Amino acid sequence: MSLQALIDDALAETPPGRVVWVALSGGLDSGLLLSLAAVACRRHPRPLHALHVHHGLQAAADDFEAHCRRLCSRLGVPLFVERVSVEAENGLGLEGAAREARYGAFAARVAPGETLWLAQHRDDQAETLLLAALRGGGVRGLAAMPARRDWRGRGLRRPLLGVSRAELHHTAEGLGLSWVEDPSNAETHQDRNYLRHAVMPRLEARWPGAAARLARAAARAGEADVLLGELAAEQLVALGGDPARLPAAALAALSRPRQRLLVRHACERLALPLPPAARLESLLAQLAARRDAEVRVDWPGAEARRWRGDLYLLAPQRPLADDWSREWTGASPLPGPWGPLTLTLQREGSETPALLVRPRRGGERLRLVGRGHRDLKRLLQERGLPPWRRQRLLVVWAAGEPVAVLEGAEARWLAVAEGWRGTGTA
Repeated sequence: MSLQALIDDALAETPPGRVVWVALSGGLDSGLLLSLAAVACRRHPRPLHALHVHHGLQAAADDFEAHCRRLCSRLGVPLFVERVSVEAENGLGLEGAAREARYGAFAARVAPGETLWLAQHRDDQAETLLLAALRGGGVRGLAAMPARRDWRGRGLRRPLLGVSRAELHHTAEGLGLSWVEDPSNAETHQDRNYLRHAVMPRLEARWPGAAARLARAAARAGEADVLLGELAAEQLVALGGDPARLPAAALAALSRPRQRLLVRHACERLALPLPPAARLESLLAQLAARRDAEVRVDWPGAEARRWRGDLYLLAPQRPLADDWSREWTGASPLPGPWGPLTLTLQREGSETPALLVRPRRGGERLRLVGRGHRDLKRLLQERGLPPWRRQRLLVVWAAGEPVAVLEGAEARWLAVAEGWRGTGTA
């Protein structure tokens, strides 16, 4: 199959009217992908846009952008440029930090429901597998890069993943394409470049077709990863189906490999970063803690808490400032500390007075229908609200008296006093 036919088939997967984006660096691979995509979109009309991420890491970065603008002008493809700041000191290394910045730019520009094409090819796949193996990666890492996946509601596709670098080079020369060479690609102090220039040629000399074989191994690991995902999904259903709240005893009854698999699967379902191996083992060791123990294990971007027999997985809980407060009329929106909330609170039978919203401080009592005055602390215990959620509650006051309690992060009322009516009351 020709490369053009391959791209035509990939385009057929995109519904008419949906935008197809091509991540365009200015190099051979992405330039060729955009050129072939432009031909395909003329044959089978689809909106086609190019996205260039300007990392600003080297003097030639402006030249890369200028080349992309010339290419897109010649092809008649709109170009969007996202300038990013790469934080090389964030523990990911320069390559990892640049990748994080790049994907942040993708999320900022590509809308949910749209598709982004990436130009990685078979040789890239082989290098990615080797890097994962050398770093001690599991099945997910050895699967390297999937040809297609959903990411934050967007479709990521790699139409060239089964094509060799040599074939891409041959095709680009045949089409008379020009491209820019990133000078950093020749520097072998970066791990991927070292593999590309110093290791892969020796592997190919000793085992002809090594890159293709490694790419096939990655594909088989990808199949295994899919099967493990299906197993984890079935196991999650058996444990109640809520990825944010896993029964600790039932989880502890599983084998350790299944425990690790299920926790990682739950984190993925919740769009949380996966726990590093050491933190995951520390977390699983806490499954047998006393029922009344409050256990917390955190890692960058997520945390796990063990409370009352359940394991909770959640994003880091940012505490409320004690001095935060807002005046409110009771009409939507409510100006919460996490942004405006579409809730209302009105006094029944008369005009709603001025309201004050502030964090819970302890000792509040509400007058409830049929129950009289009740301590808020006791109400929260009755509801079984976890401690970390109790610390993020907002109390609404009228004339010096608490009249409602709001769980702002969940945008719902927990309790509303007698004589008051709130939308979204639990």
